[in-house]
Amino acid sequence: MDRHPPAIFIGDAPGLDFLNSVATPVDVAVDWIADGEGYLDWLEQARLAPGEVLNDMRARAQPGELDTIADQARNLREWFREIVREHKGRRLTAKALAELEPLNRLLARDQVFSQIIPRPMGQEPFALQAMRRWDSPESLLLPVGEALARLVSTEDFSHVKACEGATCTLLFVDHTRGHARRWCSMALCGNRAKQAAHRLRRTALKN
Repeated sequence: MDRHPPAIFIGDAPGLDFLNSVATPVDVAVDWIADGEGYLDWLEQARLAPGEVLNDMRARAQPGELDTIADQARNLREWFREIVREHKGRRLTAKALAELEPLNRLLARDQVFSQIIPRPMGQEPFALQAMRRWDSPESLLLPVGEALARLVSTEDFSHVKACEGATCTLLFVDHTRGHARRWCSMALCGNRAKQAAHRLRRTALKN
């Protein structure tokens, strides 16, 4: 049986989904990367690392090694959360680059190369695909670092928002037309807000 419900992926950007890997989906806070096994499970759910790579890491990691990587991932998450909180709602400027230097240092560790792979039948025969060498458990931080880098490089931070739910901590990029999204999802905080507004109207009518 799973220790947690499935992870939440409502951020519309993998970097924000990483920040949302700790949340309160109902009443109790859940941290999907509280330990090494949790981090590997989250990476697999997020499709940021191949399942065979994660299984190999499980098999050859030293005792406590994956928990150490999960701790580093949580530190990375909370460091980057502060950057998002500071800059969300307005465009990033070049001045933010100095704040992002720790992320550039992480990215500098990467070992990415390209390989020619076959395409599905009926298409051009080959494609060029980026691959990564997963030499150690520390390499499991790299796909997350890349997701964070893509967030600051490709998304308009004017549209990065925090859910308006009273106790919700989830973040998302508002890609809707008109950029009017207010909730992490209507199934969670949106419905709660509608129910609360309905109760207020009923109370007002009674008074």
